[in-house]
Formats: sequence, structure tokens, C-alpha cells
Amino acid sequence: MCQHCYDTPQEQNRAVVLPADPVPIFYPSVENFEADETDYRSVGPTTLDPVTGIPIPSQILRVTEDCNNRTTQPYGEPVGLTQNAVMPFNGATLTEYGVPLSVLSVTANGTTTVQVTCSKVHGLQPNYQVSIEGLTNPAANGFYSVTVLGATTFTYQTYGVILAGNLVTPTTRIITCLVGLPYGYATIPQIDGGALTPKVTAGDLVSLETGLGYIALEDSAGFIELESGP
Repeated sequence: MCQHCYDTPQEQNRAVVLPADPVPIFYPSVENFEADETDYRSVGPTTLDPVTGIPIPSQILRVTEDCNNRTTQPYGEPVGLTQNAVMPFNGATLTEYGVPLSVLSVTANGTTTVQVTCSKVHGLQPNYQVSIEGLTNPAANGFYSVTVLGATTFTYQTYGVILAGNLVTPTTRIITCLVGLPYGYATIPQIDGGALTPKVTAGDLVSLETGLGYIALEDSAGFIELESGP
């Protein structure tokens, strides 16, 4: 036959060629979520041993006195949270999220502690979280973990001193919520005590009222650590 009279091959009659097997996964196992989600502290490249003066190799994990690895946790008011975004949830053993509390009074005592009294049983437990809006002092609004005092009362810690007085307004609204926290932490990050004035920077020291130590601001990203000292 001439060149242009050859039959066109039928693609469906081709031999079936199996593709190569996928490369097997070496040591398949459940991911180590504890290690992946924990930000451990390590020493820096210029850290010296306080006794010998010999440099400590970098990336050596820092531990506490009871041999637990140090971890980082941001302090201060969390950002990006809004009360309108709290999703409702009905759980058998958990407080419903997004449920408004029957607020009778919200009172500041002139420190960072604010006490809330409800006209009905609030159903909260220690370290449960609430979202607070509509107070007379905006600095007392936000998302907080609570300390339960009784069936109808609880307190929370703000991020600065709140002037003493009743903070309730006609638009005050407090609801239950659940905010994701760093691995291993049970409460929303916060800092106790008065506002830091003037604003501190990396390396500055803030003495404790008890005189038992000081707080060192490690970097400008807002991390602090408690060190022993005079």
C-alpha cells in the first residue's frame, strides 16, 4: 500500500501500560503534633554561661527548674477577634458558645480586676472564656478567661488599670466564647498590673511590686519572661 493509504491506528486497541507505583512513605505514623505546635525557647548565639563565662552553643533548649522546656506565649490583648464572629455551639459537657449572660453589674475596683455579677446562674467554670462589649471604659472590653467566684459572679483581668466604678451601659453584652490558644496554655494571654508607662522596648526591665524579681522584655514582638533577680 502506498504511504497515505495506511490504516489509522485505533487508540483503544493500545496495550494497557500500568503507571509506576507511588514511592512508599518511610515510617508512616501519626504526626507529632505536640512537637510541631510548640514553640520552644532556645539560647542565642552570644549566650554565656553565668558561672564559667563559656559560650553556650546556640539552639540549646532552655528549661525550667523542674526540667520542663520553656515555651513562648504572647501577652496583651489578642487582635483580630470580634464578638459578632463567635459561632454558636451546643455541647453535652461544654457551655454553649455565643450565649448571652444576664448581666446585673460590671464593677472595676481601680486595678486590673473587673467583677461581673449576673442576675441568673452563669454556668461558667474556671478558665471559661467570655466576650465583653459595650462597657463605659473600652479598655475593659474584649475577650477574657474568667475566674469564677460563685454561681452568679466571676472576675477577669484586663490589660491595664481600669478606674473604679460601674461599667454597665444599656448596650453592654457579655457572651460565652471559645478562642484558640497556644498549645499547652489554658487561658487567653494577658498581663497583670498597671499599664507600662513609658512604653518599654527590647532589653528594658520592669521591677515587680513584690521585689522578688523583674520582667525582661526580650524583643519588640511583645514577649516577656520572668527572671530571678534582686
